[in-house]
Amino acid sequence: MPTIAFAAMPTSDAEALWSGGADAYGHQPETMTSDGPGHPCRHCLRNIDAGQEFLVFAYRPFPELQPYAETGPVFLHKMPCERYAAEEVLPPMLTTSPDFIVRGYGENNRIVYGTGAVTPIGNIPTYAAELLGRDGIAYVHVRSARNNCYQCRIDKKEAPAYGDAGTSI
Repeated sequence: MPTIAFAAMPTSDAEALWSGGADAYGHQPETMTSDGPGHPCRHCLRNIDAGQEFLVFAYRPFPELQPYAETGPVFLHKMPCERYAAEEVLPPMLTTSPDFIVRGYGENNRIVYGTGAVTPIGNIPTYAAELLGRDGIAYVHVRSARNNCYQCRIDKKEAPAYGDAGTSI
């Protein structure tokens, strides 16, 4: 099975919104104040703390419009935050629900039918690695099992080349 990497929203997408850019529908994000857990930031992949302001906006985590390019509401800290970097570790925001939908997508950015499953959080890494080991699956989305909101993406993590693995002779 391949090694996996959890991937947050690209910083360029977050920076566009922080700079006053429009969302996937061409609207300005709404500003809200968090009342506690349940508002996961898609850039740092942490929950937005109570009292912190955040942006609510329509997000489409696909490169182009097409029938499978789901668009939905997501959250982002209003003030810039660091992009999630611990790729191989289950992101903190994925610990606030007992399960999530894990679903595979092909190189054509379409759902690979039969891959979507409501998955307990402890099984997400294993199921994602299994999916990414199959032919025809390019990446995986993690989505809310209750509302289908996009949470993050999971990609295959390339193993370092032998000379780059940090080994010494």
